Amino acid sequence: MIPDQEGPATPSAADKFDDEHYPAYTMGRAADMLGATQGFLRSLGEAGLITPQRSVGGHRRYSRHQLRLAARARELVDQGTPVDAACRIVTLEDQLHEAQEHNRSLRDAEGSTADRGE
Repeated sequence: MIPDQEGPATPSAADKFDDEHYPAYTMGRAADMLGATQGFLRSLGEAGLITPQRSVGGHRRYSRHQLRLAARARELVDQGTPVDAACRIVTLEDQLHEAQEHNRSLRDAEGSTADRGE
């Protein structure tokens, strides 16, 4: 008898649709979606804002989360902010958002613990 494995070895196709960090977009498609050039995406990588994953063939692949960061950087650059400064601003905004989400989840967990009388 073969023992059951715990959890899937790889995410299913349906899981990938909901995963905002799944690298689903090629560089060309990402640039089209942003209305930017591929060079702009490369510059964001050089500035450290986004680090695309690589396909087996070595092509850059971007996630929805990375594209949201890139879109925000593009807004700032279009307003006259230098690329390096825009990347730093977007990084700080993203860190702040993550910290706020973490704090919210801690408050929610604390509230549910209080509701149980613990």
